[in-house]
Amino acid sequence: MSTLITPRDLPTWVPGRVLSASDGLGWKGVAHRAYLYTGLDVYIPPLDHYMIVHYRRGQTLMDRQVEGQWSRKKCTPGDFSLLTLSEMSHWHWTECINVSHTYLSEALMQRVAVDITGRSMVDVRLQDVLQAQDPVVTGIVDAITAEAEQCAPGSSIYVEGLALQLAVHLFRKYACIDIRDDTPVGPLAPRQLRRLDEYVEANLHKGLTIEQMAEAIGLGVWTFSKHFRASAGVSPHEHVIRRRLERAVRLLSRDGLAIKQVAAMCGFSDQAHLTRVMRSRMGVTPACLRKMGGIRLEQE
Repeated sequence: MSTLITPRDLPTWVPGRVLSASDGLGWKGVAHRAYLYTGLDVYIPPLDHYMIVHYRRGQTLMDRQVEGQWSRKKCTPGDFSLLTLSEMSHWHWTECINVSHTYLSEALMQRVAVDITGRSMVDVRLQDVLQAQDPVVTGIVDAITAEAEQCAPGSSIYVEGLALQLAVHLFRKYACIDIRDDTPVGPLAPRQLRRLDEYVEANLHKGLTIEQMAEAIGLGVWTFSKHFRASAGVSPHEHVIRRRLERAVRLLSRDGLAIKQVAAMCGFSDQAHLTRVMRSRMGVTPACLRKMGGIRLEQE
């Protein structure tokens, strides 16, 4: 299982100039940081908070991969992005941008989820939103940013109220929920694994999501995730990446297929995406692999 990083760890993976931060202000359940970024191409390990990115100055085309699926949007001032808890992601942009990050803790979101649903065990995932406009979201995150910049008396109390408002709004408009049960975590049944294997193989060239995989075998997202990890020892996202690389290795050994065709047949957004993933995971590019005559993909 991937280790979760904290908001304070983020600059290690996404280098930028910190413009403001809530560090040391005593806030609970919510945190803020604003950054000035140049163009970057970065992988971000799973965060232990939900993240809202508000684009304040500058504009850029933004490519982002979540759950193995790439999306592209033009992000301009006033837009925001969401990234759910514990989700690995890959971001690529080329222009200078000024953004604010608002982080909500799992405990805060759980508190809101329990209050709204009346159930004690609720898993909350934010939807895959790369670019959207919502004056409620941006209004609240701007108010939180202002509190971090001003350090006014009563800031922690005021910000806690803002964070609760934001959490409720996100829950209503941008969240997927799954009611957990207390059944022991065990592997998926053989028939479920066979059905899932057939589904993944048939749809590997598409943008597979964890919701689609769970639905294919009739489970909720949270239940599917925990039982899949018990079966495979890795997350569904990691499993899909490995399957794509396995298929790419096989196809690259064939004559007559261009590398960009291989990328499309394996579910990568383009040849450059295949190259980045293969180089990071296997230490070799598709072109070099083809010259070597193909090698067996080693399991991590």
